[in-house]
Amino acid sequence: MGRLTTHVLDTARGRPAAGVRITLFRLDGDRLAVAETTTNADGRSDAPLLAGADLVAGRYELLFHAGDYLRRSGQASDGLLFLDEIPIRFGVPDASQHYHVPLLLSPFSYATYRGS
Repeated sequence: MGRLTTHVLDTARGRPAAGVRITLFRLDGDRLAVAETTTNADGRSDAPLLAGADLVAGRYELLFHAGDYLRRSGQASDGLLFLDEIPIRFGVPDASQHYHVPLLLSPFSYATYRGS
């Protein structure tokens, strides 16, 4: 059974990023919101964003609302941020596989990869 998961690590503080709101969009012509979650104390969602028949092949976007987290954690002020919302677009060619898309976050940089 295929599934889509994510997690967020705060690389500046060396720990999971709890309380990051994440919105998942399917990009099949239109940009349709299909899931939303907030990371738990381990920086993960409590359940997969999509699983089973809900995960279909196609293009997706994860939108990490990082600015809110950076402000709450004291790493950013209330002014204009260098990083605020971070979109990551990716493809799911085979919906029977597990796709894990982590975000490594700091106030001035981020990285991602296909995890396991």
